[in-house]
Amino acid sequence: MKKAAFISCGVMAAVAGAVWLLAQPVPRDPGLFRNNAPDWELSKTMPHDVFTFVRIRYSSYGGRGRKWATDYPDADLNFSYRLQEMTSMKVHPDGKIITLTDKELFDYPFIYIIEPGDLYFTEAEVVALRKYLLNGGFLMVDDFWGGYELENFLTEMKRVFPPKDYPKQQPRELPLEHPIFHCVFDLKEKPQLPSIGAAMSGRMYEPRNHPTDDGAEVHYMGLHDDKGRLMGIICHNTDLGDGWEREGEDPEYFRRFSEPKAYPMGINIIYYALTH
Repeated sequence: MKKAAFISCGVMAAVAGAVWLLAQPVPRDPGLFRNNAPDWELSKTMPHDVFTFVRIRYSSYGGRGRKWATDYPDADLNFSYRLQEMTSMKVHPDGKIITLTDKELFDYPFIYIIEPGDLYFTEAEVVALRKYLLNGGFLMVDDFWGGYELENFLTEMKRVFPPKDYPKQQPRELPLEHPIFHCVFDLKEKPQLPSIGAAMSGRMYEPRNHPTDDGAEVHYMGLHDDKGRLMGIICHNTDLGDGWEREGEDPEYFRRFSEPKAYPMGINIIYYALTH
């Protein structure tokens, strides 16, 4: 797996380098608890030439105001390390957390939202996310289950892209034949990852009480602009972030889920986002 990724991703660094050079260098965070995650130094001669994994902080209904921080910081740190280790990309070791209304949003070509089942956007966030996506940014959404959580998130996205005004921007299922499933790692199925707790209990998904979507069937939906560019991927009924976060906690979970599913899909998404 490692050799194939390194060879394929050489193109990614060359193509996306021009984008990264526009971003401001992210300083190291001396207060970040790394929990034994690997660390490395940034280049002193080319501090701009780096990919930064950017997590979005948002608000949630129901008093769970930190759902945006699920799997943090281990998922971000481990995934950043695997990108650095397995590809020719130069990756920031700490990642970054911002809101959709932060000025530096447009410095980064990729953003990540996790557990959006109770998410709600302010009006300012709606405007900022629409502008970001239509101007070349890429959104990855991960780790939410069942019909009710999906319905809530899609309702919020309809505020970002009202169907009457943006009919081409409505989410639609990506077929397995889409290049995002094959561009670096040739995946034979759409990867579904249960959380480590569910996996160790023998479950392959997180069951939810919903009349038509109980969480059993994985979905990868795309957001496209008017020209057909994929500007976002919605990973539903799967938990890629847990595959990154928990890789060192259980060898069996790493062997069955992190190594063959979570990291290959994550690397494919980054590759596709930065080269299209």
